[in-house]
Order: sequence, then C-alpha cells, then structure tokens
Amino acid sequence: MEFLLDEDQKMVFTNTYDACQYAEGFGDGEEATEEQKIDAFAYLIKTGACWSLQGWYGRTAQMLVDRGIISRTGEVLREGRD
Repeated sequence: MEFLLDEDQKMVFTNTYDACQYAEGFGDGEEATEEQKIDAFAYLIKTGACWSLQGWYGRTAQMLVDRGIISRTGEVLREGRD
C-alpha cells in the first residue's frame, strides 16, 4: 500500500480495503496504531462503507460515534480511547 499523508502528516485512506486492513489489523494493518485504527474507522464512516460490511464494522463504528471519538459524518473528534 502506498500511503497518502494530509497536512498534519496523518495517513489518508483512499479505499475500503486498505481502511479495513487497518481497522481490523490484518495485512498491511497488522501493526496499526490506535490512531491509525481510528482514522480507518473515520474513513469507513465517512464513506458509509462500515454500514454495509460485516456487522462488527458497523457495531464498532457506532461505538466510536457514541463515545464521541468520531462524528456521525466521519470526522475524528479525539484520538485514543477512554
């Protein structure tokens, strides 16, 4: 996977498969940081993909929204977990 970085030097996901690798921790995402996992879920929420993937993605996305980590539109509100 070739990484794209935003102005803050954070990874930018460009497709669902790569975001899933980091969200779930397989393939290129095996050693993903907590921040990278949150960014991956933000992408999946922003694109709406998390709601049509395997149920775990939707449940985890909803939990991240409920905890105020990611907005309903897919913007990261805060890094890390409670």
